[in-house]
Amino acid sequence: MRRDPRSFMELERVPMPERDPAERVKDYSEIYGVLPEDELRRQGARCMDCGVPFCNNGCPLGNLIPDWNDLVRLGDWRAAIDQLHATNNFPEFTGLVCPAPCESACVLDIIDAPVMIKQIEYSIIHRAFEEGWVVPEPPETRTGKSVGVIGSGPAGMAVAQELNRVGHTVVVYERDEGVGGLVRFGVPDAKLEKWIIDRRANQLVEEGVVFECNVEVGTDVSTEELRDRHDALVVAIGSRVERDLEVKGRDLDGVHFAMDYLYQRNRWVAKSEGREAREPEPGKEITAAGKHVVVIGGGDTGMDCISNANREGAASATLLDVYPEVPADGRYEDTPWPLQPKRSPTTYALDEGGERLFGHQVLELVGNGKVEALRGQRVTGNSSRTLKPVPNSEFEMPADLVLIAIGFVHPETKGPIDELGIETDRRGNIRANAFQTSVDGVFAAGDARVGASLIVTAIAEGRRCARVVDRWLRERA
Repeated sequence: MRRDPRSFMELERVPMPERDPAERVKDYSEIYGVLPEDELRRQGARCMDCGVPFCNNGCPLGNLIPDWNDLVRLGDWRAAIDQLHATNNFPEFTGLVCPAPCESACVLDIIDAPVMIKQIEYSIIHRAFEEGWVVPEPPETRTGKSVGVIGSGPAGMAVAQELNRVGHTVVVYERDEGVGGLVRFGVPDAKLEKWIIDRRANQLVEEGVVFECNVEVGTDVSTEELRDRHDALVVAIGSRVERDLEVKGRDLDGVHFAMDYLYQRNRWVAKSEGREAREPEPGKEITAAGKHVVVIGGGDTGMDCISNANREGAASATLLDVYPEVPADGRYEDTPWPLQPKRSPTTYALDEGGERLFGHQVLELVGNGKVEALRGQRVTGNSSRTLKPVPNSEFEMPADLVLIAIGFVHPETKGPIDELGIETDRRGNIRANAFQTSVDGVFAAGDARVGASLIVTAIAEGRRCARVVDRWLRERA
């Protein structure tokens, strides 16, 4: 396709192909598709190849977005995947579940719909796997150095692949039964089917990375033993302590953290497909079937709960969000371009059913041993510091299952952090400037270091941490 500098004015963004919400809510299969090649090339042509590519800056990985947009325009898919893999180890993950801060930073987004960067990214890696271009890349030689990585989420996987490819021997320790962290156990299969994670994990194994699942560091193996086994350790355990809801009735049965529910639903799907999955503890099963479900929190985690509740056949699914109603473009006054909008007018989950109530705050959970209702009030403001109640706006709604999805505060300290004596900052995250912790030879990456963030940030953290660890090891060779 010939480059036309007017393409961004003459070509319109088209919708990302997805399955009918009325049909997909009946199963857990992936909801998104891929556009035909000719349309993808037209969409790539919408990229203006800006002199200052804000999309590149908006992406924590620094993806070479204008470069591979133009290669897609030209139909050079082989070169496009090389450019994409140059900065991103797992573009199929980000192409499916990243909220795309790159698109929010696209210069075209100032006056028009941004370039569909996320869809183009996923299409490149989708094509690359179909063509057989994604192959194991084991190192030619080994350094004789060994690294233990604690946690197999995106940060752990990225740091493991990068260190292995430069010749170090890498073992990843994962306490759950499968690789992927919250990408596996927190993200619904409808957004990312888990064979996609397995496909990448298999590539890492063929390159030489060793995964040891069902191994909890601090219980099944001590940190002292790991320090004896390895020359360096990387702590990539994520930010798994959820922010709690401090209201009367929080201790009632039927009130749970969102991640407890999502873990069970993802394991239920895994078991139904014949994959290994742990059973919930007796008496601690969580189900939304036939219940009035109320999700507190308006982010991606809350939407994933709504999605699962819809698929379970909930009597109703309602999401309470303290933020004011979102403008048509999703941008509040405090998130102007190129910042990423905090909310979108709709989501994949709301398209499938359920309701989102903006400007609603929880005051109390009501029940006799078990939650039965939720009492709250309308509020104005756009943060916890600026919320103001609306006079005479109190309400009550039925609630058989309440899921708390208001974020994460810091990593769990029990285990590697406490046993190794790693210092934490005032927020409870691992103190690790330039990835080196307070303990010599122990490094940290991902949400455990920077706080709960995006999958794209986790991958970037892993890549950068790997360079620091590699340099540290070679200086001591």
